[in-house]
Amino acid sequence: MGSPPALNRRTEAPAEIAAPDLREALTAWRRWLQTEKRASANTVAAYGGDVDGFLAFLTGHRGGPPALADLADLRLGDFRAWLARRARAGTGSASRARNLSGLRSFFHFLDRTGRLHLPSLQAVRTPRAARPLPRPLTPGQAQTLVEAGGARPDTPAWVAARDRALFALLYGCGLRLGEALALNRTDLPRDGVLTVTGKGRKQRQVPVLPVVAQALDGYLTLCPYRGEGADPIFVGVRGRRLDRAVAERQMREQRARLGLPEDATPHALRHSFATHLLCEGGDLRAIQELLGHSSLSTTQRYTEVDSERLLAVYRAAHPRDRRNPPD
Repeated sequence: MGSPPALNRRTEAPAEIAAPDLREALTAWRRWLQTEKRASANTVAAYGGDVDGFLAFLTGHRGGPPALADLADLRLGDFRAWLARRARAGTGSASRARNLSGLRSFFHFLDRTGRLHLPSLQAVRTPRAARPLPRPLTPGQAQTLVEAGGARPDTPAWVAARDRALFALLYGCGLRLGEALALNRTDLPRDGVLTVTGKGRKQRQVPVLPVVAQALDGYLTLCPYRGEGADPIFVGVRGRRLDRAVAERQMREQRARLGLPEDATPHALRHSFATHLLCEGGDLRAIQELLGHSSLSTTQRYTEVDSERLLAVYRAAHPRDRRNPPD
């Protein structure tokens, strides 16, 4: 077995930010990353930069290059101050989380080699990356996708009707794809209400628009598989429960034919349901219940959708409701 690769100067800590004993520990840590952890050169360099940045901060924060013994005196506030400095400099939460990972790797090495034990670092919260905003379709895009269903020249009529009913259910009731595919014949709407079993086996009641009920009835009339009881509502060409991957593929093919954007996904129909209702004055807590969110903060993300999209949505009501009002 050959000797480990030499560490170049670019991966060594600058002398002005660390005392000699700390520089020795840094060199040993980087070598450990390379040889034992088999980290890539990019990871070693990135983690090294994270720790170098922290030590540079400490040098300014404490008035001189820290030695290994100085690290034992670090408190929770020191790490928080460093992260706050990074945030003020415009470093995003994902990058700050990576910075903290590099620092934790170094202190883990110091602990496992008996050089230093510092439990306060474990109390530092990892910065949370901002959750991406929902990306709903416009009302026109959603309606085009639902009405087209899986229709194409080589598609059996019942399959096209199945996809149309599935897409209508996702958009008209705000279901997750997995929730819709898990529905059985016993779950068919009664008196205009659908009982949905969501995450954590929690059940919720969702009103079903007449147009959605019509799409379901049309599909079940054409479906060659006559199920009952615990048999699935949505089935594939062999009569078994429709696979999620098949449903997603059907939508990909349909959006390509219709010239819709790549974010026209099954989940985008759920986003569209919530956004369009909210923009038409729907109560946020009512929408939370319809979606099955356990936390209102999750539903509140729909209020943050960009203003241009909101303005476009406000020009028309929920098209599946306004075009087909209840009897």
